[in-house]
Amino acid sequence: MPRKKYDCSKCPGYCCSYPVIEVKDRDAERIAKYFGVELKVAEKKYFKSAHGYKRILRRKTDEHFGKICQFFDSELRRCGIYEARPSTCRVFPGEGHCGYYDFLTFERSGQEDETFISTTDHSSN
Repeated sequence: MPRKKYDCSKCPGYCCSYPVIEVKDRDAERIAKYFGVELKVAEKKYFKSAHGYKRILRRKTDEHFGKICQFFDSELRRCGIYEARPSTCRVFPGEGHCGYYDFLTFERSGQEDETFISTTDHSSN
């Protein structure tokens, strides 16, 4: 397996700030089970229909990105339901690397400074 070109533990949750995080039927069932609620309850509490999707994750206010996934742990800067996260999150970013990696690469290249923009490891907080 090729080595990943990014380290999620050093990211402030960039992908969790995307406005659309699709939740498929199996994902919704897994999340409902994770919280020990009926699917009907989970549908109202955790998801909504928007942007042409049957179901996406609801969002909450975030000091860094404006809005972020409601399940994101804003203090630790990581997923709060990692074991039950949707398939969209499980396969992200697919081949290659994520948008945050691209952002860091661009900014550091422009500044000619490999340390420009901190990538503090938030997982140890």
